[in-house]
Amino acid sequence: MSSERWSFQDAKSRFGAIVAAARRGRPQIVTRRGVPAAVVLSIEDYEQLAPPRDLAGPSFTDLLLSLPQDDGDFQPFDAGLRDWV
Repeated sequence: MSSERWSFQDAKSRFGAIVAAARRGRPQIVTRRGVPAAVVLSIEDYEQLAPPRDLAGPSFTDLLLSLPQDDGDFQPFDAGLRDWV
């Protein structure tokens, strides 16, 4: 699978051609100041690389909200001050 490189300015003016080439299975690399910055892929290529959304699992917030709730009174433990030697 060959890919073609485009400067950012050329990519802006030739975006239609870049998308068309990507849809034909040829990833297109966009550079900024000569350094690769982005890749335009066909949706099929992207879906092969991206993890399935249903395997992503719950968010951190969902995990926190699923923790058991204790509505009872909480009595803090008074351990006193430590003796530092």
